[in-house]
Amino acid sequence: MKNFKIVIEKHPDGYVAYPIGIVGAVIGQGDTYDEALSDIKSALACYIEIFGQEIIEDTPSIEVFIAEAGVAV
Repeated sequence: MKNFKIVIEKHPDGYVAYPIGIVGAVIGQGDTYDEALSDIKSALACYIEIFGQEIIEDTPSIEVFIAEAGVAV
């Protein structure tokens, strides 16, 4: 058993979840927070089973920060 830090974003049409500290892209989604969390846990288990534990970064994230940045568009 390994614990992962999971970011869960609330959007107008549901929730999107993704882990911190994984090589590659793993996304979960759901109509509720709990559905998105369940989906990302399932997706992570499948991803690790297929690609192996080497996709887990050796140095775990101890702190995760969210920041805003202005970008000219």
